[in-house]
Amino acid sequence: MLSKLLGKKQTKKESQDDVQHELIVQKISKMNLTDMRAYINNKMLNFEVCEDGLVEVLQRLTTKNSETSKRYIEIDDMDSKIKKGFDLVISIASHVKITVVAVEQIQEFIELYGDIITKYDRDHKQIYESRLKDSLSKAISNVGEMTELKRKMSVLGE
Repeated sequence: MLSKLLGKKQTKKESQDDVQHELIVQKISKMNLTDMRAYINNKMLNFEVCEDGLVEVLQRLTTKNSETSKRYIEIDDMDSKIKKGFDLVISIASHVKITVVAVEQIQEFIELYGDIITKYDRDHKQIYESRLKDSLSKAISNVGEMTELKRKMSVLGE
């Protein structure tokens, strides 16, 4: 859209990327937690994990419903749904294709669901609060390492 305003022509690759992104958004919007986990673990046939997909899953978890203003996971949801949501975020944080945007979404998830995390840990004698924070710091270090590696590769390539 911005390229149209600036008078730039979209290349074929950019339009294919836009179509691919829309397809990912559409598929993830229909997934439940089990499907999202299968997608993150790359167990869905003909639908490979990508950086945009990780971000879309996290956005789905952190965005409140515009009509009801409810979160995806609420404090009165079943324990299995809460646990699946926490485990999904931890597996995204340790994923190879993690990006800076995904790390920011994980931080937002931890802030948004702080009350549920604390209650779940207290009620079930779990340590999800520390596990989520540890996975976040590991994701940050992984992103830093990937950035450093890309920088070194670009220096070597020039």
